[in-house]
Amino acid sequence: MTETTGAAGAVVTLGEEIMLLSLDDESGAVRSRQAAGWAVAGGILLELVMAGRVTVTGKYLGVADRTPTGEPLLDGRLALMDAWMKGRSKRRVADWLTRDHMKAVGAAVERLAERGLVAEQRHKVMGLFPVRRYPESDGSAERALRARLNAAVLDKASEPDERTAGLIALLHAAKLHSLAFPDLSRRQVAPRMAEIAAGEWAAESVRLAIRDMQAAVIAATAAATAAAVS
Repeated sequence: MTETTGAAGAVVTLGEEIMLLSLDDESGAVRSRQAAGWAVAGGILLELVMAGRVTVTGKYLGVADRTPTGEPLLDGRLALMDAWMKGRSKRRVADWLTRDHMKAVGAAVERLAERGLVAEQRHKVMGLFPVRRYPESDGSAERALRARLNAAVLDKASEPDERTAGLIALLHAAKLHSLAFPDLSRRQVAPRMAEIAAGEWAAESVRLAIRDMQAAVIAATAAATAAAVS
């Protein structure tokens, strides 16, 4: 299997797949929220690259085609990105990720809820502060996703397709190894994930976009970490 599908058979996007890994199945809380945010925003952007709607070259992105893809999550981000471009031919990838990474989390979770893969629960902390949680309601998509990751990283049974390679590259860049492989240490999976990220599994244009997206996520994550420490 080269892609994850929801209950209705529609393909689950890369950003949603990262959210599935980040959401605690029982409590519905988001784990590693900030790092996951960078990866989710990167996953949505990479999906738009593979759909031919956006280009990523080096540090810059551009909108190449404004035609809707038919996937609400992608089309919503494409419209926001187009408005953010303000008529420019290109803007920095890291700037978009910085702008979108927290909002992308909410958008991806809402789409998972629409698909019936997670259930929205609302309650108030101390009776005052509204909180939303999204526990798993259909585990089939996440099981298929983890099987894909295991086959590529642990079993090495076959070369990953470009979607899986892109997903692994983003997880590796955002240091989300423990979300993808909770029972293994980082050192057990990072070398193989780095190999996949640097490999030639995908078409040249997509492979270069994966490389540039990975670099942007690493740079944005490092900048955010440095700002938090200072």
